Amino acid sequence: MCEAKCRRRRGFTLIELLVVIAIIAVLIALLLPAVQSAREAARRAQCTNNLKQLGLAVHNYHSTYNALPAETMWMGATYGAQSLSGSWGWNASWPVCLLPNIEQGPLYNAYNQGWASDQPQNSTVGYTAIAAFLCPSDNQKVRPNYPWAPMNYAGNQGGPGIIRHWSGTIETPFTCSTSNQIPINGWGVGTCWWGADSNLAYFGLEGVTDGSSNTALFSEKLLGASTSDPNPTISASNAKRGIYLLNPSGAGSTYATGNPTLAIQNIQLCNSQAGTTASNTGWLLGFSWTLGYPWHGAVNRYDHYNTPNKVTCLIQNESTGSGLWGGAAGLVTPTSNHPGGVNVCFTDGSVRFVKDSVGAQAWWAIGTRNGGETLSSDSY
Repeated sequence: MCEAKCRRRRGFTLIELLVVIAIIAVLIALLLPAVQSAREAARRAQCTNNLKQLGLAVHNYHSTYNALPAETMWMGATYGAQSLSGSWGWNASWPVCLLPNIEQGPLYNAYNQGWASDQPQNSTVGYTAIAAFLCPSDNQKVRPNYPWAPMNYAGNQGGPGIIRHWSGTIETPFTCSTSNQIPINGWGVGTCWWGADSNLAYFGLEGVTDGSSNTALFSEKLLGASTSDPNPTISASNAKRGIYLLNPSGAGSTYATGNPTLAIQNIQLCNSQAGTTASNTGWLLGFSWTLGYPWHGAVNRYDHYNTPNKVTCLIQNESTGSGLWGGAAGLVTPTSNHPGGVNVCFTDGSVRFVKDSVGAQAWWAIGTRNGGETLSSDSY
């Protein structure tokens, strides 16, 4: 009897069991960040691949047309909702032009070029989501302006518009009034409302005189806060999904001044707003991949103005009268959920990660195609 009792195996005590549970909990706590980091690395790699595909698509487009795509086929549609002109409004944006080069030929063929992109004739295309246009790290699954299909990737509109507008690689086309678009605001046939401005599209790689490896082509933006959600504030965790309005005085509300001091002042004004400042029209950010309009850069373009992952600020009193949508001098900022920076596709097709800590002057230089700036290899 005693021998049987002696052979009986002793179980765990309560203290031993608690110690084992605590050790397991610590191991799980150490493992979870590693798992999350690995998942984000995979999402960032997919985002990089999406941008590489867009860069390759642009080069294929260039091989066909000997030009980079314009930000919109403005004045291209014949019919639309506008009372004076079918094309004085939304037209096909740059992603529409690239559809044949990203294996979306059927969708491109379904787009009716004769009608403006916001018309029912193009709603099927405009409501169709394309996975290659969405960054997997963006955890917002609600469309900013339902039912339009959104897009995380944006074309480079250039450096600060207050210094020099339209200095990027995805630009508005050189546009003059034609006989079938008159009268518009009383402008006669042949009137070019931007003047004889060589900084406008169309241009080829030869127009990127700063070097294709030094000039941005695309970057990314988090989708704007949905119209069904409350407007974010500056201090909120989703502040980057909002648009905040500025009313700078004097020359701070215009464009093409050639004055970098004014650009710095507007950056400081944008980044120093009170934490309770509410967003105005955040849903504009990437809400549609088919809609394009020269002054509505908040939708499918971005600016090399405010540095990455800062907030987007638009000049409410901008001299173009279109400041609430981006205008020519807004601060439409690239943003992401990637820790520490954003992906940028350069004009040579390479994709590099640009840190949030990049200096303003270097960031501006990356954005201009013909500014003549000098960039060191470690500047970003």
